Amino acid sequence: MKTVVMTGATNGIGLVAAEQMRRAPEVRLLVGARGKAPAGLASLPLDLARLASVRSFAAAVEQWLGDARIDGLVLNAGIQVRNISQRTDDGFEPTFAVNHLAHYLLLRLLSPRLAAGAIVVITTSNLHDPKTNPIAPPEHADAQKLAKGQVLLSRKKDARAVLRAYAASKLCNLITARALASSALARERGLRVIAFNPGFTPGTRLIRNHGLAFRMFFAVWVPILSFFQRMNTAGGGGALLGEPGAWSDRSTRRAVVRLADEASTDVAGSLRTRERRCRYGEAMARQRALG
Repeated sequence: MKTVVMTGATNGIGLVAAEQMRRAPEVRLLVGARGKAPAGLASLPLDLARLASVRSFAAAVEQWLGDARIDGLVLNAGIQVRNISQRTDDGFEPTFAVNHLAHYLLLRLLSPRLAAGAIVVITTSNLHDPKTNPIAPPEHADAQKLAKGQVLLSRKKDARAVLRAYAASKLCNLITARALASSALARERGLRVIAFNPGFTPGTRLIRNHGLAFRMFFAVWVPILSFFQRMNTAGGGGALLGEPGAWSDRSTRRAVVRLADEASTDVAGSLRTRERRCRYGEAMARQRALG
């Protein structure tokens, strides 16, 4: 029996994946959910916008596990907000707080319970690459600035700030995956770390917090874009995410970011430079999140 703990399992790609894992007789699945989880899914309360809730969830998972270990940790939840001037109860910009900081904290808290050979999956993106995202690629991965909603290195206004904040948070997810994959813990436990990139996937609830004008524009723009860009579906991405055996299969190479490969991007220097700029995120998470 494999034990899997998952976030972002209540809609979109995550829901499809969770339903698939729930039907697998050899998988015991637990999901974190802010509201009511879909029928049939074992769940515990989790609000990723509140670090206190993340800590409570981790403690509840410990009790739920008993003597068992975590064989699969799937960090899939993500949001976009309408306005990055909003702040969480902890004082952080919500996109950064939910997509990166909460998952970083949860990973640190649950790492001691990871089984030997466990798989850690972090849903990332390729929006950090200006070749993929020429409209609003991240300019930096400085966690101190991103936590305050400063998506540009300068303090000038940015009409695409909401989209840039999301792309930057996904870059931080990728950096977290790379850091874990090269860590002493990963070597000691034989962990397999996957930065899962489902590609552009309309039909999820990711843009639900945007205004009506944006959602209408998106509804018109997506069909036009489909003539020029290959797109995924929630069903397709979820089926891949929900099949642990497929995470290392050759057929998934376009959807899975191989951590051994260098990402190709010219934004703010190399990815290695970004990793150095993101070190503050680890310090901040230890000091302000872990207490």
